Amino acid sequence: METQAVILAGARSLVVDSLKVSAPAQGDVVVRVDHSGISTGTEKLFWSGAMPPFPGMGYPLVPGYEAAGEVVEAGPLSQLKVGDRVFVPGANCYEGAHGLFGGAARYLVSDATRAVRLDPGFGPEGALLALAATARHAIAGPRAELPDLIVGHGVLGRLFARLTIAAGGPAPTVWEIDPARRTGATGYEVIDPATDTRRDYGCIYDASGSAALIPELIGRLTKGGEIVLAGFYSDPINFAFPPAFMKEARFRVAAEWTPGDLLATRSLVQSGALSLAGLITHRAAAADAPAAYEQAFSDPACLKMILDWEGTA
Repeated sequence: METQAVILAGARSLVVDSLKVSAPAQGDVVVRVDHSGISTGTEKLFWSGAMPPFPGMGYPLVPGYEAAGEVVEAGPLSQLKVGDRVFVPGANCYEGAHGLFGGAARYLVSDATRAVRLDPGFGPEGALLALAATARHAIAGPRAELPDLIVGHGVLGRLFARLTIAAGGPAPTVWEIDPARRTGATGYEVIDPATDTRRDYGCIYDASGSAALIPELIGRLTKGGEIVLAGFYSDPINFAFPPAFMKEARFRVAAEWTPGDLLATRSLVQSGALSLAGLITHRAAAADAPAAYEQAFSDPACLKMILDWEGTA
């Protein structure tokens, strides 16, 4: 079997081309992808060539860990059936290209245990399940506290705010330096950090990915407060020890979702407790992926770019 896929041949070298796909095993499913998302965190680092050494990294690679589509072939041990709508967090099924993360393709082969059934009503927003689950993992992890300050009002920052409110927590404050991104808040306030005089935040979630911002956040903590590093940081994180010592600052690194987070997040969305509305701001045909990736990484107005694979051979 062959598929059209996004292929990143090297830094800033991206094409859509045909790749051979490995044959499915008895526990696998073949998924026809309808929508895949572009990550402005890890994928941007791969695209720009700024990603530090990473397990399984290498070019050429098929990016993407946000794919939603329909099962078109199901192995006898897969416990899924043809016609099921599913989310798949990528795949490693391509000949001649690394599957890192392997979701940006028209067809993919995946172990069925990695696929999560979706209600058909999800539509393109089904591709956001992993990002929402990553936010949920940070908030619901061991010894986690709800944020009272969130840094960044991109998609991840908005999900943190929505999940905080869904969990019954007080409305958090959100920092955003781009005036255009301060819109779209419901039930919480988004402000310019330059106007914020508070220095007693108990828990700060940083969704900016900016290592240079950490010293400023330390100064905004109450004594014993926590900073959750929820972005992906390509630069080393450095800070002066005395301010952190005086604050008795705590740090927690939020990793990616677990399978349990995917299922819990799906339930939150299906119950109406968590909305994914308004997060997708841009869509492009998969054939236009080179321009779509460029825009996703350079246009501040682009919160989330979705590739439409429908109609692709």
